[in-house]
Amino acid sequence: MKTIACIYCEGNDTKLAVVGHEKNGSRLKVLSTASVDVVSSKTDLHPTAGFNLDADGLQLEGEGAKDTSFGSPELEAPSISSIGAALKGINLNKLEFIPALTEPAIYYHPFDGKRDLKGNKLLDEIISDIRQSKGMNIERESLDYIELSDGSLLSAFVDGPVACVNLTDNIAEHLGKKFFKVPTIKSADIALAYYVAKRKKFFPDDQSLIVYIGKEYSKLIFLQGRKLKHIGTTLDIGTTNLHTYDVYFSKILLEMENGGISSLDNIIVCGEDDSENLILSFYGTFPEANVSRLEFDDLDVSQIDEETKAKFSSYSVPIAVATEYFDEIAKEHKGINVLPKYISEEQKFFQFSWHSFAVLPLLFLVAFLFTLKVLQNNKELSRLDEEIKQKNMIIRQNQETLSKISELEGKISSFGQTQAILDSAAVGTGVWKNVLKDIAAFCGSKQNIWISNIVRDNSNSIKIEGYSLSKYSPTDLAYSFENARLNSMLNEALREKNAYKYNLTFDITSYQKKK
Repeated sequence: MKTIACIYCEGNDTKLAVVGHEKNGSRLKVLSTASVDVVSSKTDLHPTAGFNLDADGLQLEGEGAKDTSFGSPELEAPSISSIGAALKGINLNKLEFIPALTEPAIYYHPFDGKRDLKGNKLLDEIISDIRQSKGMNIERESLDYIELSDGSLLSAFVDGPVACVNLTDNIAEHLGKKFFKVPTIKSADIALAYYVAKRKKFFPDDQSLIVYIGKEYSKLIFLQGRKLKHIGTTLDIGTTNLHTYDVYFSKILLEMENGGISSLDNIIVCGEDDSENLILSFYGTFPEANVSRLEFDDLDVSQIDEETKAKFSSYSVPIAVATEYFDEIAKEHKGINVLPKYISEEQKFFQFSWHSFAVLPLLFLVAFLFTLKVLQNNKELSRLDEEIKQKNMIIRQNQETLSKISELEGKISSFGQTQAILDSAAVGTGVWKNVLKDIAAFCGSKQNIWISNIVRDNSNSIKIEGYSLSKYSPTDLAYSFENARLNSMLNEALREKNAYKYNLTFDITSYQKKK
């Protein structure tokens, strides 16, 4: 999702709308909004004064801007924290800010000259006309134009620093960024006219009026069909200083006379006030006009709260700017772009002056040498990696050989022990044969004694365990061996008969001597 933040600076009131758009062509999605009173209405500020943001809040620089940081008694309650909250959860690295300007921050100049010119030649002609009529020198990048309904051109331009861009820079600094990307600067009036013409179905000959009511200022924008016809002068009346709607009607009639408009077919109200009382007042003064409020049913507003939805018309300008910008990306419309050159230069990753271009070939040479050195190092690393692989293979082979040698050494070291055991077993073979022969003969002669176990406890001691029906037979068996000892004889039942379990030991070496 591509996300932009449209910010509208209108006097002391600043409106922000964060809007996202998916590439699949779905509806624009309003992610968050914010409304900030930069300074209180008691402070008289020049509209193009610069902004400064310190730890305490938002501050304007210029005439009358002293001691107007947030937290002082002269400031309104909303502060920079409102903008920070609106940007919470947004990827700031990809976020783009689009300022929207209105008079007196932006200037309008009608042009009826050589309209057959194209491109830079037409821009130069307009700049020359502005220089002659207004005495102002304008750069090409700071000026743009659109065609009005009567075929004439209306140019829009900025002159000097743009306060709204300074505000975005200070917001970026407050959020820990160097700056936000500003791809374009829009005219609030022209963008609003485009949005209304897109949303409403006007006939080609319809004369329509857009009434935008702000907190301190209001705008009257006239359309003929779906094209802009006339932008009225900014009215210094709004919701904070308006006592009766009648003042609008006299202003409208005056602007209709200036714009050559005889009657009105449609009136669209938006901004801070789109109440039913306002609409009924317009019906009473212009009974033949179709009066309606601007609707935003083309937007996805599911992520904003109900309180914001109730006064969503106050964000008409930021929403109009977002719509115009995304339509420009989709090649559906071409709007106004008055981004000054100095702002474009400040946002470049590399900022070169004229002498920096002289050093540019050296930079390419250094990059070439550096790349060559990297390639050589990579080649050497590849050779060393191959050598390491061969060494590792040799190490694995040596380890296998060492393991085989260790196995053979174990077999060799255990050979002597095995041979000694075999020798001792061979020597004692005759002794065991005699012992077993004599025991078998003794048991066969008695026929009341049995042997259950014969164990050699150590190298010389032999332990015999068994059962006997006679208590004298185990004693006789012990006497038949030299130095034999009857260790125990216990009475146990064996198949419903009394039997004796015995345990005796004798020394096999003594048995050898006896034999």
